[in-house]
Amino acid sequence: MRAIRLVGAVLGVLLLLIVLMVGVVYLNGQRQLSQYYDNPAPNVAVAATSEQVARGRYLVRSFADCVGCHATDPAADPPLLDGNRLAELEALGTFYAPNLTPARLADWSDGEIVRAIREGVSKDGRGLMIMPADDFSHLSDQDVQAIVAFLRSQPAVEKETPPLQPSFLGSMLLGSGQVGATRQPPLGQVGAPPRAPTAEYGAYLASVAGCSGCHGPNLDGENIPPGPPKGPSLRAVKSWTEAQFVQALRTGTTPQGRQLGDQMPWKAYRQGTDDDLRAVYAFMGGLP
Repeated sequence: MRAIRLVGAVLGVLLLLIVLMVGVVYLNGQRQLSQYYDNPAPNVAVAATSEQVARGRYLVRSFADCVGCHATDPAADPPLLDGNRLAELEALGTFYAPNLTPARLADWSDGEIVRAIREGVSKDGRGLMIMPADDFSHLSDQDVQAIVAFLRSQPAVEKETPPLQPSFLGSMLLGSGQVGATRQPPLGQVGAPPRAPTAEYGAYLASVAGCSGCHGPNLDGENIPPGPPKGPSLRAVKSWTEAQFVQALRTGTTPQGRQLGDQMPWKAYRQGTDDDLRAVYAFMGGLP
């Protein structure tokens, strides 16, 4: 009997510890939703030239793929980033990519929009959830300002999107660090290689597109952080020709006849120019 009571006591203590640990992780997840950061907004004023607007429109439809989350109709041309529910995250709660038309951004400064894109910090200083600022931190000053110029050029859509409402599972993942704010340290000036079909410019586009998030920091399918579905090694591109690589991203079909899945945003990348796709091929084809 004494042994049974001892086992019962041990199990009770273990259960209590588990409950306490779950509670701590859950509360930490709730705390993440109201985490504030002191990143200063850069002092910039975007000229919003026609060239900038065109460049920004190109980026939000292609390598930055803003339409994939923020547009109700991702296929619309010109794109309209009017806010959209992220249905693929339904198991984690109710998540909306907010409305980014001038109706919502009217009281934001250009620097505050730049900070949100590249550093993942909202106008009020809170960290943005799901926003891929870790990828967009690579955007050059010229390109991020072009995106701001495009956002300002959209028609104003009066549409409110609900705040984030994580489920219990979502709160647990937030609290354990599996998902959460993607706030980046304050950035200074960020440059980019000249636009050309070179490996250097291809590396820049691949970093903005966030290829490492699914395919690993070395694009070899290894050491992939938690979050999106794991992608295969991209070193297979070395066995493709440039034409085959461009064709694969244009059509979603590999040279071997395999259809790329929806988790691979090839429908955004196919909007890229031939020179930009050739640049990405030059970069990936040169991987060791």
